[in-house]
This record gives sequence, C-alpha cells and structure tokens, in this order.
Amino acid sequence: MNIVEQAKEVLTIESEGIKAVKDKLDASFEQAVELIAACPSRLVVTGIGKSGVIGQKIAATLNSTGTSSFFLHPVEAMHGDLGMVSATDVVLAISYSGETTELNALLGSLRERNVQIIAMTGSLTSTLSRFAVITLDICVPREACPLGLAPTSSTTATLALGDALAVTLLKKNQFREEDFRRNHPGGSLGERLKVAVKEVMLSGDQVPVVEEGVTLQETIAELDSKSIGAVMVRDKNGRLSGIVTDGDIRRLLTSGEVPKKAIVNDIMTRSPVTISGDTMAADALSLMQQREITVLAVVATNGNLEGILHLHDLLGKGEFRFLI
Repeated sequence: MNIVEQAKEVLTIESEGIKAVKDKLDASFEQAVELIAACPSRLVVTGIGKSGVIGQKIAATLNSTGTSSFFLHPVEAMHGDLGMVSATDVVLAISYSGETTELNALLGSLRERNVQIIAMTGSLTSTLSRFAVITLDICVPREACPLGLAPTSSTTATLALGDALAVTLLKKNQFREEDFRRNHPGGSLGERLKVAVKEVMLSGDQVPVVEEGVTLQETIAELDSKSIGAVMVRDKNGRLSGIVTDGDIRRLLTSGEVPKKAIVNDIMTRSPVTISGDTMAADALSLMQQREITVLAVVATNGNLEGILHLHDLLGKGEFRFLI
C-alpha cells in the first residue's frame, strides 16, 4: 500500500464531493440566504452524530461572521432545551440520509411552533426534506471511506456548504473587519490593537465615576464596586475634572493625615491623561507605556467623560506588562 497515494485518493474523492454540491447549487441556496438574513432572531443549527459535529462548527462560523446562531442537540431539545427556540427563529437541520430518528422527532415539534426549517440533506425525498421549506442538496457521488460507512466526503461537503452560507451572509450583511474583531476580543494582540478605543473601552454603568464633592468613603465604595483600580471624577456638567487611583487611596491612608471631612476633590489628580474614543487602540497602548499608567479616561471633544480604558482591555487579562 502506498500511503501517500492513498491520501491523495481520499482528497480527490472529497474534492469531487464538494464539486458535486457546488454544481447543484440553485435558487434554493439563494432562498436560504434570504430567509436567514431576514430572520429577526437567531439561526438554530441542529443535527446528531457526525452531522451534529459539523453543525457545531457551522454555528460557530456563523456567529463569528455576524449571523447570530447556536447549536441545538436534538435529544437535549426533546428533554427541555426546545424552550431555547422561539417562533421567530429559523432552523438549519442537517442529516445526510434525512431519516435520522432523533432529528425527525424534533422537527414535528418545531413545525408546531411555526418555525421555518432549512434542510441540509443528501435525499430530496426524505422525511427531513418534506418538513423543510427549503432543501439544500449535499448528496455526494461516494464516500472516501472504502467501506462506504464512515461519513467522509459527505461531511466535508456539508461543512463547505456551511462556509458558503456564512460567507455569503457576511457579504450580504456588510459585515466588516472591525465587526469581526469585536467578536474576537480574545484574538491576537495585534488584531485587538487595530480597533478604535471606543470599541474596547468600558462605558455606561461599567465606568467607576463620582461627582465632585462626594466623601472619601463614597469614593472608596465606588472604587471597590467596579474593581478597575481608579475612579473618574466629573463636574456637574459631566466634564472630567480628575481621577483617583487605588494608589492615591493607599498613600493617603498610610500617611496618617486623613482629613476628618475629606472629599474627593482633596485627593484627586486634576487634569488626568485622557484620550479620544476615535484613537486607535495601538496608540492608546503606546500612551500608557510612555506615562506608565494602566488606566485612561476617554473623553469627548467637549471634555465630557465617555468611558474608561484599562490596560487589560488592550492586552487581555494575564498579559499585563509594560514594554519599556
């Protein structure tokens, strides 16, 4: 047996399977894309066995490229997880034979909820196909498995068709590079630093902030509740007027000179280092390195506080380090 020739034969058979599915693409694929794109909620992907594994990957790819999706195991669905599906969802059901008992048992319950079903199957006359409003044909000429038993070419073709769905939807929805990065905050450092500060900053209730004139106790309480290591201080008009760090608090308490009626104005650093939300994250990191600080206030052109940027938001927790 020539091992390399055997491997080449497998890849040839699998490529033939993908070509067969490609050649059969028709208006049904376009209809599936339009149905998913118009879905007001989520695409539910379901399947069992090898089809289920492929379905999980398809759902993951859809999510990372802008189509909200999740995988639903047919057996778990019939034991309570069906409650995760709403009438406005669209279901993508995968079964090469179209006669998988566990999957087809689920489809009846989905139809009762008026959920629209897209089938991926190798049999256009199967039970699965009859349940579906749209059927995508994944029939391949042969499996790469010489016994014809283990799903090989068929699962490869199904995965490829799932990628075709995801990429087509990505383009239809005008999903951008910055959208992809927003969905991958744990990606490489280089990728995380290509976004604008406003994409990674903390905002709203996440920002530790107090108003001028509050007590030291109130300031410490806000510092503890947000666990950022600093509190922003703003005036009555919403403009940033200062910052108090946990280091400021420690130094004050160990000095033994705490005023009896201390207020935040007594200890805050006025005119702190700030940055615009439109600044690139890479530039924010550079500024933090130069000033040897871990927190930046994000302000609008009028001086109003918009958010706070922590070094962890740029580097990821556990990767804290200065590069100078």
